[in-house]
Amino acid sequence: MDIIIGIILGIVEGLTEFAPVSSTGHMILVGHLLGFDGTVRATTFEVIVQLGSILAVVFVFWKRILSILGLYKMEAKEQGAGKLRYTHILIGILPFFIFGAIFYDFIKGLFSPQIVVISLIAGGVLMLAAEFLRTPKPNAMTLDQITYKQALGMGLFQCFALIPGFSRMGATLSGGLLIGMNHKTASEFSFIMAVPIMVAASGKDLLENWSHLSVSDLPLFITGFLTAFIVALIAIKFFLNLINKIKLVPFALYRFVLAILVWIFIL
Repeated sequence: MDIIIGIILGIVEGLTEFAPVSSTGHMILVGHLLGFDGTVRATTFEVIVQLGSILAVVFVFWKRILSILGLYKMEAKEQGAGKLRYTHILIGILPFFIFGAIFYDFIKGLFSPQIVVISLIAGGVLMLAAEFLRTPKPNAMTLDQITYKQALGMGLFQCFALIPGFSRMGATLSGGLLIGMNHKTASEFSFIMAVPIMVAASGKDLLENWSHLSVSDLPLFITGFLTAFIVALIAIKFFLNLINKIKLVPFALYRFVLAILVWIFIL
């Protein structure tokens, strides 16, 4: 049963982590349906599978990440010449860490299906607003055209993702569109910002819960981690091609439908 749960939730995490539909919300809901929630084991598992997803980001964007760290020089024919710097990332993630630290205990108490339903709807409304109010002619068409002001703006929108079910990707992508980025650039910057945020958050939770784990948990964790990594690896590339074609409206409508179904059948 652990293997089956690991595969199912690994697939859910990999498919939803980098789509604007809220991976946390889906993990809470699916975990609730499977009866796998409310324990330290379940909470730690969510941390493990998130690390699998973030490893997929590192795998896909390894050149860009090493370039930001000054460990790789990108060629002119590649996407930019290294104008996106680590300072852009720091500015982008700083608001999330500040608000996360201040409201940490409060946020931990929000993990419930009821909050997820509200957040799914609120996030969907924001996405629709961003799609219809976005700048007709974006000034950031690539990662290397992002300004520090835009990095900060996207970082502030990212704080909405502290609420379970809101979706970090949905919040940042909406913010990116409203402050002058195109869909692809906002998506890629969101992916890269996710690396330090998810590593830090997951690492903290993992260290806090490590003493509660046992060797018997390894099959579950390994299965979930590998499944999330493989599925996320495919999902990232698919999403980057998809988002420029269908935009945010279908994802917003999906969130509304999901919220209604959860309200009817779970709450």
